[in-house]
Amino acid sequence: MQENFIQVDGNKIRYLESGNSKNILVLVHGLGASAERWNGVIPNFAKYYHVIVPDLIGFGYSDKPIADYTPDFFSIFLGKFFDALEIKRPNVIGSSLGGQIAAEYASANPSNVEKLILVSPSGAMKQSTPALEAYIMAALYPNEQSAKNAFELMESSGNEVDDGIIHGFIERMQLPNAKLAFMSTVLGLKNSEIITPKLHMIQSPTLVIWGSKDPVIPIQYADNFASYIVDCKFHQMDGCGHTPYVQDPGAFSSIVLEFLSSR
Repeated sequence: MQENFIQVDGNKIRYLESGNSKNILVLVHGLGASAERWNGVIPNFAKYYHVIVPDLIGFGYSDKPIADYTPDFFSIFLGKFFDALEIKRPNVIGSSLGGQIAAEYASANPSNVEKLILVSPSGAMKQSTPALEAYIMAALYPNEQSAKNAFELMESSGNEVDDGIIHGFIERMQLPNAKLAFMSTVLGLKNSEIITPKLHMIQSPTLVIWGSKDPVIPIQYADNFASYIVDCKFHQMDGCGHTPYVQDPGAFSSIVLEFLSSR
């Protein structure tokens, strides 16, 4: 797995890259995360795809300019990132905020995405949840206890959360402008219209995956996506919380690869 950097609109954007296939798979992380959140599944996907995993602008080790971090801002950024790397019609997986960004991009650019996988995407839920509140507090006050509490709530399985995830989150949230970009994104999501009316414009075959025990964006919101996207399949991952690709990377990879290989 290689770490690379590219300029997008004058901002340095970090991304990870693995695999040699001519078929491209782009993984888009969620709020406050980074490319590393996908570490458990990247090797599985890289056997069959050229996997590209950016740190979204404002997050991870990408630049964090002063900007309004709205869903439209991220959707436009994703298109410019594709252009900078000369990526044409990739398969795209987006998780949480990354799922909303991928759906926004696919609805605005319906011929530009081969297949789309949305994992517990944001965009349909307007009220907060205790797990989301705990995560926001951990971002604003990044220490081991607040981060551990937030990630355990988000996983909702009672299992220990990997220390690397906790310490990586704390380190990233202490970077310059990290909290500013995080809160600008939260406010951008809060003040944006729900995404549901745009979803019928998505033409890509789509798979929606949701953890049955997701406490951040409860599974009841899955129908907002599965019912409004024209060509959409739905898969519930039983016993998983908000990030099933972290909790059960093997099962998640199998579900995704089966969908990507189907006609």
